[in-house]
Amino acid sequence: MRVIVDMAKCQDHGQCAIAAPDVFRINDQGSLEYETSPAEEVRDDIEEAADVCPVQAILVEN
Repeated sequence: MRVIVDMAKCQDHGQCAIAAPDVFRINDQGSLEYETSPAEEVRDDIEEAADVCPVQAILVEN
């Protein structure tokens, strides 16, 4: 699985970090950081994060 965030769209709302904190986090500067190749076990959380993203900036590839 591969996670891609369109950083041109991302507005750092942080909803993804709430839905999938093992994959997404807001750093000390207020910007999003994320794992590009997370474990399959967190797929449900990642898909939830993609669903709740207000600007739909998250893409999950198999």
